[in-house]
Amino acid sequence: MSGHSKWATIKRKKAATDQARGKVFTKYIKEITIAARAGGGDMDTNPRLRTAIAAAKSVNMPANNIERAVKRGTGEIEGANYEETQYEGYGPGGVALLVEVATDNRNRTAGDVRHIFTKNGGALGEAGSVSYLFKPRGVILVDKSIVAEEALIEIALEAGADDVASEGDSFEVLTPPAAFEAVKAAIAAKNIPMVSAETTKLSSLQVPVDEKGAEAVVRLVDALEDHDDVLKVYSNFSASDDVLAKLSR
Repeated sequence: MSGHSKWATIKRKKAATDQARGKVFTKYIKEITIAARAGGGDMDTNPRLRTAIAAAKSVNMPANNIERAVKRGTGEIEGANYEETQYEGYGPGGVALLVEVATDNRNRTAGDVRHIFTKNGGALGEAGSVSYLFKPRGVILVDKSIVAEEALIEIALEAGADDVASEGDSFEVLTPPAAFEAVKAAIAAKNIPMVSAETTKLSSLQVPVDEKGAEAVVRLVDALEDHDDVLKVYSNFSASDDVLAKLSR
């Protein structure tokens, strides 16, 4: 899983300069709607909704957009009936890709995703072909200049984290999904600001690629993420720090 923080940081920087903010909002609206439908509209009792709203606020989504998405999910106002599903496949260099979507037309989305894979040098796989590689994890990043490593380790592990690792300018705190909220709350209680905090899926099996291969994988991932129905794309490629730095430009 080494390198996840570097690539995640690069993706955040790219997203921060993304002019298609409407697309970003659309994805978070879907996630909030689905979370509210599945677990109710109360953030205190619905961790998934709490995480989705926090992510939406991080990209400055207006409060009224968030409120409407919650109400659509709880049925207080009418809205599209989104269905969650996922697609699995391989990118250039044999990199595994897991694509989570929310759609109101499964046939349309399946065709679109297949086309994106094929157009960008990948291939859509069968159900179960790569999903077993990816395990849900909580990932929290803390700037190294904010807290001593020993202090962060004590706080995080006591709250239920699995590990604290050094990744570039940040400490990466890994948690089981069930402990994510508790660890995040424990860090916040010590007034330690977090660079990011997200639930994601990580693979312990990394596929190394060179610069050309990394560029091809990123093109495929970007094309998938640009689709309105795609919520998240997980991949297991790894590349050198130099290559990742070039990809962020």
